[in-house]
Amino acid sequence: MINLLFPMVSKINSKALSDEELVAEYLKTQNVAYFDKLYSRYSGKIFAKCISLLKYESLAEDAMQEIFMKILLNLSKFSGKSKFSTWIYSITYNFCIDIIRRKKKDPSMLIDNFGDNNDVVDDVEDAFLLETNIARLKVILEEIPTSDKAILLMKYQDEMSIRDIGMVLDKSESAIKMKIKRAKQKFKSIYQETYND
Repeated sequence: MINLLFPMVSKINSKALSDEELVAEYLKTQNVAYFDKLYSRYSGKIFAKCISLLKYESLAEDAMQEIFMKILLNLSKFSGKSKFSTWIYSITYNFCIDIIRRKKKDPSMLIDNFGDNNDVVDDVEDAFLLETNIARLKVILEEIPTSDKAILLMKYQDEMSIRDIGMVLDKSESAIKMKIKRAKQKFKSIYQETYND
């Protein structure tokens, strides 16, 4: 993917620098090469997240560029309380969910069902999701509501902690645990309806 917004200004020896160090150096020097390194580290991952949520390549490409613009404009607000990757994935998920809400393609996104309801028992083992055939996994993820898909991707693909997911979605840890349980149950239910193994 070509970096259209942030062309390399000057070469830097940034391979050994962590994300947080690159942010600090960019903020200190305003050398775009530091931000370009962050772009090259994360553009593919952010594009993959955008396309998995938005479904259309052109929409995902536009979203990715806008997300990086938001990251650049808000870089000074990165506090370091979470990992840089968690912070940018938060921006990514929220941006994509906002697009979906605006387009009203998924009415389930309009309902905030993150309540602290304890009526759901987590009887779906993580192994059920993790051991699902890739082709079947893609089919099921296309069938479940986007909010459930997003939270499952954060937990199992991005390996984010409950605390980090809570920060991304601005919800309590207990609400996130409940949302994950419900999403897993929805996943299993749709799996069983689709594949009678």
